[in-house]
Amino acid sequence: MFWIKLKLFFQKHWIVITIVLITLISIVLPLWYLSGMEENTRRYIMGINIASMPWGILQTLIFVGFLYLLHYGGSFSSFKKAKIKSEEVNVKFTDVVGLTEAKREAWEVVQLIKDRQRVKAIGGKILKGVLLVGPPGCGKTMLAKAVAAEAGVPFLSTAGSEFVEVFVGVGASRVRKLFKQASQYAQAHGSCIVFIDELEVIGRQRILYDAFGGGSETNSTQNQLLVEMDGLSDTQANVVVFGATNAAEDILDPALLRPGRFDRKIYVGKPNLGEREKLFEYYMNKIKYGGDIDIPRLARKAVYKSPAEIENIVKEAALIAARNGKDAVAYKEMVDAIERIELGVAHKLVMTAHEKEMTAYHEAGHLVIVYLTHPTNDVFKVSILNRGGTLGVVHSIPRERPDFKTATMLAHEMVWRLGMGKDGMVGDFESIPGKNRSDELNRVLNWETRDILKEQLTEVENTLRTEWQVVERFVKEILDREELDYDEIAAIFTEYGKPPKLIP
Repeated sequence: MFWIKLKLFFQKHWIVITIVLITLISIVLPLWYLSGMEENTRRYIMGINIASMPWGILQTLIFVGFLYLLHYGGSFSSFKKAKIKSEEVNVKFTDVVGLTEAKREAWEVVQLIKDRQRVKAIGGKILKGVLLVGPPGCGKTMLAKAVAAEAGVPFLSTAGSEFVEVFVGVGASRVRKLFKQASQYAQAHGSCIVFIDELEVIGRQRILYDAFGGGSETNSTQNQLLVEMDGLSDTQANVVVFGATNAAEDILDPALLRPGRFDRKIYVGKPNLGEREKLFEYYMNKIKYGGDIDIPRLARKAVYKSPAEIENIVKEAALIAARNGKDAVAYKEMVDAIERIELGVAHKLVMTAHEKEMTAYHEAGHLVIVYLTHPTNDVFKVSILNRGGTLGVVHSIPRERPDFKTATMLAHEMVWRLGMGKDGMVGDFESIPGKNRSDELNRVLNWETRDILKEQLTEVENTLRTEWQVVERFVKEILDREELDYDEIAAIFTEYGKPPKLIP
């Protein structure tokens, strides 16, 4: 182990060592030689050499520079890769908030790296590749760093875009250099983790028949990556490759996903309700905030938000509080931050009294219908202030279930795919090519879709007529205040015997 580390040290610092030795030799030998000469001769020789020294240094630098470019390919084959020592990675598993299932799977990888000798002893396979799949901002890079820190091994980080170059063969050369360095670190420290972000850039399905040759460079880069991952088993070094991608898994080439390569997959998804509460607690502890902040309610408002988006909400709330001259963040600033990020900055438009009243009736109707009839959404905001180009908005919270964006799409799905029409036809009719569906079948399905929309329209109209007193009350409140928050909305409904539904 000592000789391997010594060899690695010389490989990394051989240029500095060579320069120091040459400098010492070039100083000691001339001094020894000049010491035996006469005084006048010695002064003459030293004067000539000192006068010609700058030009000699410049020539040497030019020669060495061109030699380096010729031998190593210069900037064409070099690329940015950050080597981080395990003790310098200040990310532990305790710092990765949420991601309960992903952390559990990642901890298994840590144990495999630590127990690599035992795994080899019983004839097991050393882990080669781990694929981190999930939306952006959910903590894939942080999770890979945490694995390196917990396992106590070096961490080499790069991105898929760093391998892409216009010159042919450069990407493959960079892959070879990366894995050569990773193997050296692994031999010196027992193991090494290589993290490749944006893996889809070089890992997408290869183009085998390309008339214009546009995909040949990407193909060669990916082929070199496959070769290097296959070659890891031929050495004693344990190099584990972590790849992260935001793209769908089927975009990647099947050769990357076969056993022996990226055969371990960890899905890093968006946090659930409990994990969002922990994320808000974690990021709120980094700022000053007041006691009126209800973290569970904020977590419910932040449905489908990633950890990065939650961090952004907290930071935006701190900025709003600072602009308002406050010393701490209150609940109002948190709500304003969510609205500013999702809806844009509020603008007051000059409207006539009639236009303002019509907008208020429009939004009040939305509010009453969503509150009373929607099975999964809770209204937490209504406004007639201009945000993002809209005159008004009813902002509702989806409660952990996916929702169709429009009634038409929902009705279409119910009839065409779920068999929920009145005629009893069951089947996924969208899976049948249009040329194989008869005109009569299309007509029946379209009429069924229209019937559902008509029924729901009638139900909405009946609900509004029945609850028109509530609508009028909300119109008055909206016109007076311009914006109502969830507590104010729930309090008005409670006055009319309609308390809010509990969010599970």
